[in-house]
Amino acid sequence: MANRRPRETVTAPFAAPAGRGRGNMSGVTPSLNIDAGELPDEPPALVAAADRVNVACGGHAGDDDTMRTTLARAQAAGTRAGAHPSYPDRAGFGRVAMDVAPAALALEVEAQCARLAAHARALGVAIEHVKPHGALYHRAAADPAVADAVIDGAVAALGPVAVVGPPTGALRDAALRRGLPYLREGFADRGMTADGGLVPRGAPGALLHDPADAAAQARRLVASGAYDTVCVHGDSPNAVAVARAVRAALADGA
Repeated sequence: MANRRPRETVTAPFAAPAGRGRGNMSGVTPSLNIDAGELPDEPPALVAAADRVNVACGGHAGDDDTMRTTLARAQAAGTRAGAHPSYPDRAGFGRVAMDVAPAALALEVEAQCARLAAHARALGVAIEHVKPHGALYHRAAADPAVADAVIDGAVAALGPVAVVGPPTGALRDAALRRGLPYLREGFADRGMTADGGLVPRGAPGALLHDPADAAAQARRLVASGAYDTVCVHGDSPNAVAVARAVRAALADGA
């Protein structure tokens, strides 16, 4: 089955003007991306709901079996596949920041992405984007050296793929310096602060497990005009119902 074409624009990000209505500045509704391949019993419907799937490649979760399974499901559903590398932190699910020298971090990201890419080649699936996971995502947005390491490693393994990350910060800047497409991401199932950051896990309102709440959050993100893609976490309770509700909200033009 041919891949569905994501609805997002894949261009340099921009500041949305005040009062912007639905969609981003191109008028295109953001796509739905889902973090997957993190649990051995993920339902197939999770990947089928996404425009893009971010496949865990062994750093925080995932193994050869889950990578192959997730990629095959993406291929069958016409969902675009990407790599979801992290700090090597399986005990903490990649949510613990680690002090790793940039050169070593680039090699770690390269190894994780290359592992996924090998399975993708065997299946005939293209790896089209990279999105760092958890603590690495946040550190790469804040630290230019970490951002460069993430992109160095990903490009070494995957070539010039698109990068998914926060609307502003070091990761965006590093991607644009390399001429890589950049997708500004918001989160449907996480509480977000006024400046676009995430409400810390454990704080009230940090996690949005109700499908209606997540759909409402997706509508707010689209209305802001500041996002190209909206994420749902595949390891969250009720993830399939949340993903379907968010997809419906996006299909309605939010």
